[in-house]
Amino acid sequence: MTTAAQSSTLAEKGYNGKLLNVNLSTGEITVERPDESLYRKYLGGYGIGARMMWDRVPVGADPLGPENMLGMFAGLLTGTPLFGQRWQVVCKSPLTGGWGDANCGGDFGGLLKLSGWDGIMFHGKAEKPVYLLIEDDKVELRDASDQWGQLAIDNEMMLKERHGKKASVANIGPAGETLSLISGICNDHGRLAARSGVGAVMGSKNLKAVVAVTDRKVIAQTPEIIKMLRANLDDFVKPLKDFFHTFGTTGITAMSALNGDSPVKNWGGVGIVDFPNAQQIDGGSTINPKMEKSYGCWRCPMACGAESVESQNEKYPYPRHTHRPEYEAMASFGTMNLVADPDALIYLNHLCNQYGFDVISAGSTISFAMECYEAGILTKEDTDGLDLAWGSPDAVVQLLHMMGQRRSIGAVLADGVKMASEKIGHGAEQYAMHIGGQEVAMHDPKLQPEYHTTYRLDPTPGRHTQYEGNKRLGRIPAAPADPKVYEGRGEHHKGASEYMHVVNAGGMCQFVMMAANTSNIPTWFNAVTGWDMDLDEIMGIGERIANLRMAYELREGGNPRQRAVPTRMTGETTEGTHTGPLAGVKLDTELLETDFLRACDWDVETCKPSRAKLEAVGLPEVAEALYA
Repeated sequence: MTTAAQSSTLAEKGYNGKLLNVNLSTGEITVERPDESLYRKYLGGYGIGARMMWDRVPVGADPLGPENMLGMFAGLLTGTPLFGQRWQVVCKSPLTGGWGDANCGGDFGGLLKLSGWDGIMFHGKAEKPVYLLIEDDKVELRDASDQWGQLAIDNEMMLKERHGKKASVANIGPAGETLSLISGICNDHGRLAARSGVGAVMGSKNLKAVVAVTDRKVIAQTPEIIKMLRANLDDFVKPLKDFFHTFGTTGITAMSALNGDSPVKNWGGVGIVDFPNAQQIDGGSTINPKMEKSYGCWRCPMACGAESVESQNEKYPYPRHTHRPEYEAMASFGTMNLVADPDALIYLNHLCNQYGFDVISAGSTISFAMECYEAGILTKEDTDGLDLAWGSPDAVVQLLHMMGQRRSIGAVLADGVKMASEKIGHGAEQYAMHIGGQEVAMHDPKLQPEYHTTYRLDPTPGRHTQYEGNKRLGRIPAAPADPKVYEGRGEHHKGASEYMHVVNAGGMCQFVMMAANTSNIPTWFNAVTGWDMDLDEIMGIGERIANLRMAYELREGGNPRQRAVPTRMTGETTEGTHTGPLAGVKLDTELLETDFLRACDWDVETCKPSRAKLEAVGLPEVAEALYA
C-alpha cells in the first residue's frame, strides 16, 4: 500500500493546515495543505466538509458508489484545551439521498487532530477490506480482511492491542459492513457518528477502520490559554454542569416520557396513559446505580457519561464499562417501545454500539415493527415466531439481533422504517415515522415548535441537534415564551440554527456550550489561531455553512418543503395527543416554516437561497451553479 510521510513540524495553532486524501481504489494517499482562508471561512468539522463535498462529489453520485466521498473532520477547537471534543462525518447520504452528516464525541477527533491532521477524505472503493493507520506523519492502508465481520467494540479492542492503548479507532460494525442505511461510525467503546447512514458509506468503500496513534498531548496549550480556560470554567452555569455530570442526558428520561417531550408507542401514545411506569427508567434511581464511574469524551470539562459495572442479569449480559445510555437511546427503545427494564435498555444500547446502529433509527424501526404487528400487517410467520408485543424487552432484544445479523424480518428492518414500510406494504406506510427517509429524534415538536422546522427543513431531516436557542451568546433573538405561539419564531430559529453550525464546525459539544459563556467564542477561536474575529464574523460563518449545506441538498434534487411529515408529529391527527400535556396541540406548520425560510432569504416553496444571499455570504460560485 502507498505510504505518505511528511515533515513532523506542526504549527501550534487550532488547526494543522493539513488534510489527507485517500483513494481507496488505487491505494494512493496524498497530503493537502489548504490556505488559511479555508479555516477562517469554514472553521472545521462539517464546515470544511461541506466545502469539500460541494467541490469534489459529482452531481448525482451514487451514495453507495465509489464517487461518493466519506469525510472525517475535526472541529477547529478539537484537540485544544478550549472545549473541543467533537468531530464530524460528511457524505452524500444513502438514507435520504442528499446532504449527509453525523456528529460524534469520544476521543477520535482529538487524536486525529493531535496526529497532525484536520481531516481525512476517502474516495473510491478498496478491492478488499482495509483500514487506515495514522502514526503521526506516517499514514498507510493495511489489510483488514481478518477484521471484516467483527463487532465494533471488539474490533476496536483488537486494534488497540495491535497498535497500543494510545490508539484511537473509528470503525464500523456488521451493520455498516452489510450497508444498513441506519448504521453509523463508532469510536471510543461505543460513541457513534450515528445519523445519515454514514456507516453504510464506509462499508461500501470496504473501509473497516481508521486508527490514529500519536504521542502529542494537546494543541496550543500555552500558559495564557490555560489561564483563560480556568476563568471560563469558573463561569460555567454550575447547576447545569453538575446535572449533566451526575446524570448525563439520561437524567431527563422519566420526566420527558411524562411531560410530552418523548414520543411514546411509535408517536401514537401518551406517556401518562401508555407508559405510567416511566420512573422505572429514571436516570438517577435506576440507571446510575448500575454505573461504576463517570466518563467524559476527550478532555471534556463536563464528563456527562458513565460506564457500568458488569451486568448481573443473564438475559441482558452487558460487560463492565458499557456506556450509560444517552437520552435518545433510552427514549427510542424505552418510551417508544414501552420497555421499562433498565438492564434491557443498557444492553440494547450496548448492542447498537457493537453492531454499529444509530440508536434513534434502530429503536424507532422496532417501534414501527411492533405497531405493524399489532395491526396484523406483520405476523409470527414473518417474525420467525417472535411475539412483537409492546413492552417486551426480550422481543426488542431479539429483533435487534435479527437486524444486526440481517436475518428474517431483520433483513427488512435493517434499512430503517421508510425502506421497510415499502417492502412490507399492506398499509405499513402509515406507521412509518420518518421525515425524508430518516427516523425522527426523541423530542416532540408540539412541545418545542422549532423542532418541527428543523426536522423538516434542515438538509439532514429529523435531527434535534441542529437547533439550540443559546441565551448567553447574546445574538439570538428571543422566541415567544408560549410554545403555542407560532408567529415570530423565524429570526430566532435562523440565529439558533446558525449558532449550532458554529458550535459543530468549531468542534464544541452542545451540552458544554449550554453551561459555558458562549459570548467568549470569538476569544476562544482567536486564541488558538491568531485571528481577530468578532461575533459578527463568526455568526456569518454559521450562515455560510447553512447556505452551503442547503445548496448541496438542492443540487442533488432535494426539496425539504416537499418532505412528508407524519401527522402524529404535528397534531393534525390526535392519536398521540388525545389527552395529557399535549392534548389539543396542533402546530401551524405553514407559519413556522415560511417565517424561518423568509428569515433565511430562502424561497418558501423550494428552500433555494436567493442569489443575493449566496453572494452576500461569500458563495458566488454556488450561486452560479444553482442559478445556471
